[in-house]
Amino acid sequence: MGEEVFIPITMFAALFGVFYLYITARNKERLSMIEKGADASMFSTKRKYYAMTLKLGMLLVGISLGILIGSFIDEYTTLPEEVGYFSMIFLFGGTALIINALMEKKESKE
Repeated sequence: MGEEVFIPITMFAALFGVFYLYITARNKERLSMIEKGADASMFSTKRKYYAMTLKLGMLLVGISLGILIGSFIDEYTTLPEEVGYFSMIFLFGGTALIINALMEKKESKE
């Protein structure tokens, strides 16, 4: 078997190990807190799942706008290709995340 096969196997094994340790440590911590008399309801979180999908969606739209504007910059200016693409991707992706943070802040005030 080639040596290049061991790299992905090792990577996935390491990721699995990290997640396994995280979950087991969290479970042990919660069990010990319950044994000491902590209220179990503190572990249930009311997450807004749409907030994560909105953030991811806005980030992807920002990145795609960055690629589009980077393409225009590459075509119509003398700016190097890499500079145009990367600067616009980061600019629009970051702007989308900032807008999302402002939207979440406004929603938490209400």
